Amino acid sequence: MRAYQRLLDYAAVWTTSDEESGASPSTARQLDLARRLADELRAIGADSVTMSDTGYVYAAFDAAPGCEKAPAIGFVAHMDTAPAYSGRNVRPIVHRNYDGADVHLPEGGTVISLEDYPHMKELAGQTLITASGDTLLGADDKAGIAEIMTACQRLVEERLPHGRICVAFTPDEEVGRGTAHFDLDAFGADYAYTMDGGDVGGIEYENFNAAAASVTVAGVAVHPGSGKSKLVNALTLLARLDAMLPADERPEHTDGYQGFFFQEAVNGTAARATAQYIIRDHDRRRFEERKALLLRCAETLQAQYPKAVVRVKLSDTYYNMAELVRPCMHLIENARAAWRMAGVEPVTEPIRGGTDGCNLSYMGLPCPNMGTGGFHYHGPCECITAEKMDQAVQAIVNLAGLYARTDREAL
Repeated sequence: MRAYQRLLDYAAVWTTSDEESGASPSTARQLDLARRLADELRAIGADSVTMSDTGYVYAAFDAAPGCEKAPAIGFVAHMDTAPAYSGRNVRPIVHRNYDGADVHLPEGGTVISLEDYPHMKELAGQTLITASGDTLLGADDKAGIAEIMTACQRLVEERLPHGRICVAFTPDEEVGRGTAHFDLDAFGADYAYTMDGGDVGGIEYENFNAAAASVTVAGVAVHPGSGKSKLVNALTLLARLDAMLPADERPEHTDGYQGFFFQEAVNGTAARATAQYIIRDHDRRRFEERKALLLRCAETLQAQYPKAVVRVKLSDTYYNMAELVRPCMHLIENARAAWRMAGVEPVTEPIRGGTDGCNLSYMGLPCPNMGTGGFHYHGPCECITAEKMDQAVQAIVNLAGLYARTDREAL
């Protein structure tokens, strides 16, 4: 079975996570796919399979004869789809021998246009997979699951050389809780890769340092008709605070390694209002400076409006995994070699976000990310091709073979 055929099956399972839920997993429907994947892993020959109460699926394939000294290499993908767009009743469509033109999907008037997505013409001749136009496809990250599963089946059936291969399928990545209950001992890998998003050839081990900030202003509420010299409008103060931050350091003006401040929500009234920010920077020193700047802006605002109460709550979300992966650069060099062996030129770029691999790295498991071959995630224009999925499968198989020839003690 090819990986895209598995994706077609997995996509039909509703697994949208819920950021408002306090449960683990955040939605019980994710367990439907978890149970199915556990059964499938057993069927393709995994030597051990477990599923936790919180929806994590772990499996291991014992080392092939003669490869017992190789390091245990893990592959991780997530089961949930983003709550930003509907993932219910997904109906995948296979466009064979795609012509490289605009793709008119049957629902919602959705068009994957070359004007918006000019790279689509480069997919001409491939087998394109989309949803029907009114849901996302769910290739993020069911494509990663399908590729890992297909690669493992090949390793077993073709009796290819490999050390111990560890697999984990996780819930709730899209709501930032993909590693909240991850059991490193149950997983058992020495090193790992997330297979999660991006075009084939992608290798990512540099990500943002990230923080969340909540700025709350309690103003002074009086009737506006008699507000002169008395009213202190909390909404106005929040606007002034935002104006104190560098205007050219917002997401719409940054790329590459450039960090930013992003005011993503404002809620409240003139009496009391709260603004939610995310703060991002690849450089740890600059990241700390950004947090300090926000605090200074709040202090300045408080001094200017002593009748108001300005409070800032800051919490770090994740850190740049690069500092933990750099001592293990064999992970990156082998990933590059694996892509080249699969006929794909590797591309190493910084992630303008984070991955489960980031948190896993800080838990003690160095874990860069590799692309799965998909595009336009979290919306109705999401797509992937069968051929790119095949290349991702081959890269996983190649990685297993490269590490099979490596003595764990030599790393």
